[in-house]
Amino acid sequence: MIKCLVAKPGGAVPITPLAKKEFPDWIAAQPTRVRAWVRSTRFEAEPGAVSLIAGADGGLERIVAGFGDEDEMWQWAALAGRLPGRRYRIEAPLDAARAGRAALGWALAAYRFDRYRKAGAKPASLVWPKECDRGAVERTAEAIFLVRDLINTPASDMGPRHLAAAARNLARRHDAKVTVIVGERLLSRNFPAIHAVGRASAEAPRLIDLRWGAKKAPRVTICGKGVCFDTGGLDLKPAAGMKLMKKDMGGAAHALGLAHMIMGAGLPVRLRVLIPAVENSVAGNAMRPLDVVATRQGTSVEIGNTDAEGRVVLADALAEASSERPDLLFDFATLTGAARVALGTGLPALFCNDDALAGDLLRLGEGEADPLWRMPLWKPYRSQIKGKVADLTNSPEGGHGGAITAALFLEAFVGRGIPWAHLDLMAWNPQSRPGRPEGGEAMAMRAIYALIAERYGTRGR
Repeated sequence: MIKCLVAKPGGAVPITPLAKKEFPDWIAAQPTRVRAWVRSTRFEAEPGAVSLIAGADGGLERIVAGFGDEDEMWQWAALAGRLPGRRYRIEAPLDAARAGRAALGWALAAYRFDRYRKAGAKPASLVWPKECDRGAVERTAEAIFLVRDLINTPASDMGPRHLAAAARNLARRHDAKVTVIVGERLLSRNFPAIHAVGRASAEAPRLIDLRWGAKKAPRVTICGKGVCFDTGGLDLKPAAGMKLMKKDMGGAAHALGLAHMIMGAGLPVRLRVLIPAVENSVAGNAMRPLDVVATRQGTSVEIGNTDAEGRVVLADALAEASSERPDLLFDFATLTGAARVALGTGLPALFCNDDALAGDLLRLGEGEADPLWRMPLWKPYRSQIKGKVADLTNSPEGGHGGAITAALFLEAFVGRGIPWAHLDLMAWNPQSRPGRPEGGEAMAMRAIYALIAERYGTRGR
């Protein structure tokens, strides 16, 4: 339950959202005292402007807020963050889509990560808008909060076993099944690449495997990079590069968040989630530069850099995912700094082997205010990922086009003809914005959910 959204309207202060073009007619219809107050504050419904109007008794009577044409959800989030902590209701006709954006923006503005400190002041609450799909808003907000909480939790409390526990908790809630392959069993079950990356940690590596839905339904499989902390291995990161590496399991967090949305909505699909959960640590048995690592697929990988470990663990996960020939295959990964150099921190890079799938994701990302940017699986660069003493290298020399070569490496483990989308994302807000506080962040997750719902329909819950 999202506590900042409430059902009882009693005592709620009305909010009137206004576009600038609506302002002249609105102000002309107001009583003299309201017109005088609004004019004195120079409020003219500019986007982001707010006027708090007092009643005859001196109490807060109404909120008037200026709204622009774009980013409506985040404008509601900004408004929620500015208002005193009491109850409000929207006094304006909203269709279902606009009501949902208002409620979700308000909910996201209320997020706080307070596991390790006392909770702050109670946020402002909003009466559910009449046309809003409450279930959809709650599922989406809960999924985003789950992603943020998992990423924000320090690695001391979010290692591979904690990530497995989070998957089990989610499975219990939705009557899903989870199996976890741990430690040396990864070798006997033929997941050698996951084991090679995680074997140096005091906490054993593992593969988390969640299944849900009817066996004959369309198959949707999601892989998430679960590197719970990344030192860089023997190619050790500098302090500045290592500081945020608790977020290197952000792909796994996204996989679980998206799974919550799918299962909570009861989408008619056969869902599978595969998360290789490891720590990339330093020890005497750590993976070394120029070691050759076996993979589940049988392709050998030369380790050009131990800090390019995420693609190595995903190789085994993608190979296993491909064995079932899913109708859609997605992977989320905080994979490369190169993608951030190209697109910045707020725009995930989309690599996709299916033009129709890519086009739908870009369209839905724009519609959901959850954007992506497509980058090429440029075939001429495939020669760069060839190994010298193995089939492939995980780190081509030169470093140019690093996000592309990383995606090409992953593509080598995706079965031919399987529609696949790879999301290389930051999973972190470097600074706070309305509804998006500094820290862990869900990116492209709503866009992918919308794609799955659009393609396969909804049963609804």
